[in-house]
Amino acid sequence: MKIKHLFLFVAAGMMLSACGGKQERPNFGDDEYPVVTVGAQSAASEATYPATIKGVQDVEIRPKVSGFITQINVKEGQTVTAGQVLFAIDDITYQAQVRQAQAAVNTAQAQCNTVKLTYENSKQLHANKVIGDFELQSAENNYESAKAQLAQAQAVLMSAKEALSFCYVKSPASGVVGTLPFKKGALVSAADALTTVSNNSSMEVYFSLTEKSALEMQRNGSGVSSLPAVKLRLADGTEYSYEGKVTKMSGVIDAATGSVQVIALFPNPERLLKSGGAGTVVIPSSNSSAIVIPQSVVTEVQNKKFVYTLDKDNKVKYTEITVSPQNDGNNYVVTSGLKVGDKYVTNGITKLSDGMEIKPISPAEYQKKISESAKAMTAGDIVGAMKK
Repeated sequence: MKIKHLFLFVAAGMMLSACGGKQERPNFGDDEYPVVTVGAQSAASEATYPATIKGVQDVEIRPKVSGFITQINVKEGQTVTAGQVLFAIDDITYQAQVRQAQAAVNTAQAQCNTVKLTYENSKQLHANKVIGDFELQSAENNYESAKAQLAQAQAVLMSAKEALSFCYVKSPASGVVGTLPFKKGALVSAADALTTVSNNSSMEVYFSLTEKSALEMQRNGSGVSSLPAVKLRLADGTEYSYEGKVTKMSGVIDAATGSVQVIALFPNPERLLKSGGAGTVVIPSSNSSAIVIPQSVVTEVQNKKFVYTLDKDNKVKYTEITVSPQNDGNNYVVTSGLKVGDKYVTNGITKLSDGMEIKPISPAEYQKKISESAKAMTAGDIVGAMKK
């Protein structure tokens, strides 16, 4: 008998628990429904956006000359400094061009020296009235022409030396070496990217805001500088240890997606973030005067959300509301459709219809009546309820 009574008590508790939920209600006072008045309260939420991680400076390393790779001086993932030689390209042809250009400079220099002596001698002869003005002017012109030819040969030599220097591919910035797609002996040209050097002391995280969100920020007179510190959720679901700061927002809306690109800067002292990685940017927000209601009081029809509000004549109205897309799984933050002072029904909403007149009671009175009904229920009541 004790076991039977225990079973009946548990069954009664289960039935009353179900009746107190969204779908059913106890049979006390068919027109009695619990009603709550809307009030403002503080609410914290967060918005999440898919993101791509890039180094502050990702530089593709390409050779300026064509040739065979003779040396690879770095490894993938190695940290390098600006000016460090990463690759060497076969320079035999370019060394020959330098020697050839140097020989041309030497020839031009010798020719210029000879013409200079002739010109200086002509000046003395002209002073002694041995030659006329024509001969002196001709000697001077020859000297100027020789100097021009020397300058041209020197420019060719400089160009040849610069081409030779291009055989030694240097890093333009400090950072970390990416993949090395070419091996020693491969023939490469300026069209080939030998690797990428990423400055990953800080990382730029790219994400997109909707046009609506961007417009709201502009209407509020705020910009990226006023946004709170953002967080980064990594690909494995863990949260990055350091917070980031939004630094840039594109001035152009992508017509295809209707979004605006935003960049947040994150410190990367431990080099955990890698260029090309993915994650999720989390932007927290708080509202000190938010309207928060339980999700259990909301019905959803064709992606629209409704609550039963109560007017001054105690008649319920099927009212559409809009809510923030971010929620904690238990409550909604209402953005429109309800205001402070409105009243809404919290339980038994499946038995309501638009325009129905009810007798409002407080949630405390509702719970008290549930307890009283539980005490009054007999075993036969429970069995009958379970058969329904």
